[in-house]
Amino acid sequence: MNNHLYGNLIFELSKEGRKGYSLPKNHFGEYAVPAELRRSEDAHLPECDELTVVRHYTNLSNNNFGVDTGFYPLGSCTMKYNPKINEEMAALPQFQDLHPAQPADTVKGAEAVVALLERSLCQLTGLAHFTFKPFAGAHGELTGLMTIAAYHQSHGDMQRTKVIVPDSAHGTNPASAAVCGLEIIEVKSLSNGLVDLQHLQDLLNQHGPEVAAMMMTNPNTLGLFEVQIPEIARLIHDCGGLMYYDGANLNPMLGAARPGDMGFDVMHINLHKTFSTPHGGGGPGSGPVGVREGLQQFFPMVSPYHGNFAVMMRALAYILSLGREQLKMVGPLATLNANYIKESLKDVYELPINGLCCHEFVFDGLKDKSTGVTTMDVAKRLLDYGYHAPTIYFPLLFHESLMIEPTENESLETLDGFIAVMRQIAQEAKNDPELVKTAPHNTPIGRVDDVLAAKHPVVTWRQLSANS
Repeated sequence: MNNHLYGNLIFELSKEGRKGYSLPKNHFGEYAVPAELRRSEDAHLPECDELTVVRHYTNLSNNNFGVDTGFYPLGSCTMKYNPKINEEMAALPQFQDLHPAQPADTVKGAEAVVALLERSLCQLTGLAHFTFKPFAGAHGELTGLMTIAAYHQSHGDMQRTKVIVPDSAHGTNPASAAVCGLEIIEVKSLSNGLVDLQHLQDLLNQHGPEVAAMMMTNPNTLGLFEVQIPEIARLIHDCGGLMYYDGANLNPMLGAARPGDMGFDVMHINLHKTFSTPHGGGGPGSGPVGVREGLQQFFPMVSPYHGNFAVMMRALAYILSLGREQLKMVGPLATLNANYIKESLKDVYELPINGLCCHEFVFDGLKDKSTGVTTMDVAKRLLDYGYHAPTIYFPLLFHESLMIEPTENESLETLDGFIAVMRQIAQEAKNDPELVKTAPHNTPIGRVDDVLAAKHPVVTWRQLSANS
């Protein structure tokens, strides 16, 4: 590969006087730009020919990892394949060219899309109404909690300012509650990874009248189904609180169970996870919020429009493509794939909690701790074999967490290939630990200083002078 085009910034490829464009002739005359709007000096922009620009950005895109290029077992994120028909539907000019400020009578088709998607999600979740205002999952969490707060305030229940969150929860749960002005109370997990029902009862005995809601993910972050969810919901409802469902792990529930039937009152759905739309790097997302009958009147106005409409289009295309019968297979197949990988690797990777998992599971690093090879090392070595690393060091319940979620899309051959590589890395850790500890070796950039990058990120480029 030509490193001149691949390894340099576009600014470094710049040559004074080179152009990749030609402007049309000016047919509008000359108009003076007011002095206060003019730059004092020319903007520093790269000067490159078109071919250099095309090669540069094409090479960068080829270096990007996505579901379309390889196995992406990122636990808790449900990085599933996005069928291309979804893209075709979202790109239809009848939808893509709409403007949010158009008169209502000109967007009847878009309104029909929203209405059909709402009916579909209601059937899949067991809830009665959805709002599509939230732009992302975390935005949906905040919207759901604002809905809950408004419900309690409508009853004059102003003292309900506390939210119960399991110690295994996603970090967005306590963050969303805090942003909403609510106080977080943490409930512990048992050694089997499930909510400690006795600790929950103790918390309710102490804080019951102050509890606004309990936030849960089911299956939880360890990929385990909370088998006592009916009792948990009863306890929360008996004290006057509401149950909130974090939809991040909804995928294994499709076709198997519905949050509304479990006793949840409010939930958000990550359309960009469960319903296959591409995401990553901060977007695009969509976090519609569903509620049981009677709570829809408390939806807050978090946006004047229907969130990311193109994501909603993709999600509806996914639902309609699969249909009722095939959607029923999503959860069971995701669960089957996860258990297959878990059972195939638990002899070489530490499995802290035995038994069936749902869509994802967590290893606590390599079983042989004597090698000194960490979960981070395993993740970096996977890059050399062309796999995206699973989620690492989350959840925080284990020191060397390695969280794997294969989704339902992956073939047996793909799973077997991943299993073989994971076993190969475990063997390398025994025979040549330095090989793993110094990985990756085959990527354009080696192992970076993650702490330095987080504390002192370099997000802009500055041209150095000749004397620098």
